[in-house]
Order: sequence, then structure tokens, then C-alpha cells
Amino acid sequence: MTPTQIIGLIATYFIVLIIISYLTGKEDSNAAFFKANKSAPWYLVAFGMIGASLSGVTFISVPGLIKGQQFAYMQGVFGFFVGYLIVAFVLLPLYYKMNVTSIYEYLEERFGTKTYKTGAFFFLLSRVTGAAFRLFLVALAMQYIVFESIGVPFWLTVVISISMIWLYTNKGGIKTIIWTDTLQTLAMLTCVIVSIVLIVQKLDGGFSDIINDISFKEKSKIFFFEDFNSKIYFWKYFIGGAFITIAMTGLDQDMMQKNLACKNTKEAKKNMLSMSFLLVIVNLVFLTLGALLFIYSEQLGISIPTLDGKERTDLLFPEIAMNQKLGTGLAITFIIGLIAAAYSSADSALTSLTTSFSIDFLDIKNKPIELQKPIRKKTHIGVSLVLIIVVLIFNTLDGSVVSNLFTFATFTYGPLLGLFAFGILTKRQIKDQFSWIVGLASIGITYFISQLPKDVIGDYLFHWELLPINGLITIIGLFIISNKNK
Repeated sequence: MTPTQIIGLIATYFIVLIIISYLTGKEDSNAAFFKANKSAPWYLVAFGMIGASLSGVTFISVPGLIKGQQFAYMQGVFGFFVGYLIVAFVLLPLYYKMNVTSIYEYLEERFGTKTYKTGAFFFLLSRVTGAAFRLFLVALAMQYIVFESIGVPFWLTVVISISMIWLYTNKGGIKTIIWTDTLQTLAMLTCVIVSIVLIVQKLDGGFSDIINDISFKEKSKIFFFEDFNSKIYFWKYFIGGAFITIAMTGLDQDMMQKNLACKNTKEAKKNMLSMSFLLVIVNLVFLTLGALLFIYSEQLGISIPTLDGKERTDLLFPEIAMNQKLGTGLAITFIIGLIAAAYSSADSALTSLTTSFSIDFLDIKNKPIELQKPIRKKTHIGVSLVLIIVVLIFNTLDGSVVSNLFTFATFTYGPLLGLFAFGILTKRQIKDQFSWIVGLASIGITYFISQLPKDVIGDYLFHWELLPINGLITIIGLFIISNKNK
């Protein structure tokens, strides 16, 4: 496809999103923006959340993990499933019982204002970094595919992308997001299925022959129990995956805001449970695509793409889809899938960050009614500018984006995990004014542990288990500043 055709396709996709925004954003109220008036169908939320949970990280980066990890990522996915059960049966009933708009309001009732602000701050830090990583990944792919060739600098690609997100989320907020996420999930899954079908057709033999071939088996090992020190050791991935889901879904305003748009707890649980089953299958499909991409590249002698002198396994999928003559159909579905991957998580992140900052820090609920909407709109613009800046900063990082994303998460979500766990599992009260110190100290101690030299920890490599370690350190710190009475 030519750059003009690709840009035309992107423009068409955005027009569709803006039409959806117009139809769903006619009620420009804070109730619709923040909670969709609690009228969203659970099945629509569930399907849309698949796309938001996958995002550009799964769409681009997970297939690229095959080179170093085979199917080890599935060990974490099984942990995700356990985490979703905890979210569905522990956290969702709590949030619905309290009728919260921001889930961090729980911390205010349980501990006090300072802890409430501390939790909300760690969410903002976590979601800004997470959303920026995801946006960076897809902007990088778009730059590689089209914008680099027509002389558009990377910073302008980022600015245009986030400006378009702001445009279609400005009025409808979460009400719009639920519908656009549904479209984006469908686009991503269609792209993956089409890609697998076309690649299989180009390889020797049918699908069953390929997955039984030695070259596929060498790339598709799931369980790794052999080396406790390895990053891909089963229990590290599995336990870490469960805590990643509890923190990055159950304690994340972005993901919970969609659940809180359902009519009641029962429907929210249906959403969470159906999504958790589907995500296991979908992640397995993505990893299968990754194995096929590497087999295809090996057979045709396709090198791992480089950008700015760095080898990027994240770019193997776009390279094969766009430049290896697999047909215009694949190129079109890939571009649409790529755009969907970018905006399925970024648009909801922008909305949830606006919600959290407006409620948790600007106290928008207690402002005069005539000021509430202007405050929300100004916050929406401010958050967009912050995301632009952070994405450009992340452009300086090395390594796989999916690894960087979850590494950041183990640090920034740890204090949230500890605060909520301490509140739910104990009846103790804390000295509210010191909670932020505990949170920052936990991150610092966890980072120190992760950097321990080999003469202390030998060949042991930390992975997602840093998140529960971080949470445990936070809990210990909260015990230190606590007393027995709630």
C-alpha cells in the first residue's frame, strides 16, 4: 500500500470513531462521561474490555516475545485468569456497595484523605506510564510503516494521534469508550485471524501440519519449571500474572470505570468472568501468530527490523504484514488492527485519567455545578498534553515494550496493591499522614532489591514477582504506622 492509501485508511477509521462519538456523546454530562449513567450492557463492556486489555502491547509486542520466551507468556496469562476471579468476587462487590465513581474513594473512607490522595497519585503515575508505553509502541509502528517515508517526524505522529483521541472522547467519555472499544476489539481480532490464515497459506502444509512441525514446537513451549533463576520460571510468571491483574485491572480506575458503568454487581461479574475466559484463548492465538511470523521470516530470510539502529522484534509483525507481499487484504486489516490497538487502551486511559484527576484531586463533585463541566474539559486537555510528553520521553528507552511496561507496573502498582490489601484484609487503622511515605519507600526498596548484584543473589533474575514483593513491603510499612482500631 502507498503512504497516501494508508493515511486515507487511517482517516476513514477516525471518521467512524468520530461518528460513534457524536451518537454517544449527545449527553455531554459528567454522569455520562464518568459512568455512562450506569446503563452499559455487560456483554458490550466485556467484549470491548478484551481490546482494552490487549492493546498495542499484545497486538505488536507479544508476538515479538517468541524469540526469547517461546510461549512462556501463557504462564502469566493463566495467572491473569486467577487475578480476574479475585477482582470479580472481592473488588467489584466492594466498589458497587460503596457506589464510587473513582475507586480510590474507598481509601478515603477506610483510612483518610492523605491515603486517598496517595492511592490516586500512584494510579495517575501508573496509568500515565502504561498508556504512554502503549501509545509509543503503536506510534513507533506507524512511524515505521508510513510516516518516516513521507518525512513526518515522530513527535508529530504522537501529537496527531493523541489529538485525535481527545477529539472523539471529549464529550461522551466512558459512554463513547464502551462502544469504540467494541469496534476496536473486533478490528484487532479480525486482523490476527486474517494474518494467521494468510501466513499458513504461504507456508508448506496446512495448519495442523505446521503446528506439529519441529520448527513450531521449538517456539511453542509453554511451561518452564527447569530454572528457578530464570525470568520465565513458571511460578514467577503465574503468581506475578495474578497480581498484575489484581493491580492493573482491579485497582486501576481505567479498567474499573468500565465495569462500574454496568447496571449492577451481577452484570459487572458477568462481564469480568466472560472476559477472563476469552482472554486466555485470545492470548494463545496471538502467541500462535508470533510463532508463525518467526517461522515465515526464517523460511524467507526476513531479518528482524531495526529502527534508529536498534533491533525491534516488536516490528516483525508490521514488516511481514506490510512489506512481504502477503496481499492488500492483510495490509488493510493490519493497519485497521494497529489503529484499533493504539486507541482501544489510549482512549480509555485518557478518560480515566481525566476522571481520577477531576474527582480525586480537583474535588469536582463539590464544585458549583456550572463549573464542573469546564473543569473536566480543561483537565481532559491537560492530560492529553502530559501523555504527549511522556510518550516522547519513552522513545529514548531500549528493549521490548511489553517487558518495559510490566517492569514499570511492578514498581508503580505495588503501593496500590499494598494499600487495598491492608484495608480489605485487616481492621487496623493507619496514621493517614504517613501513607505516602510508605508508598514511596516501598518503591525505593523494591527497586533496590531488583538491582541486587550477582554476588548477593547469584544468577536469580527478577520478573513480575516484584509486584507482590512491592505490595508486601507496603503492607509491612502500613503495619508500622498502624494501630489496632479501625
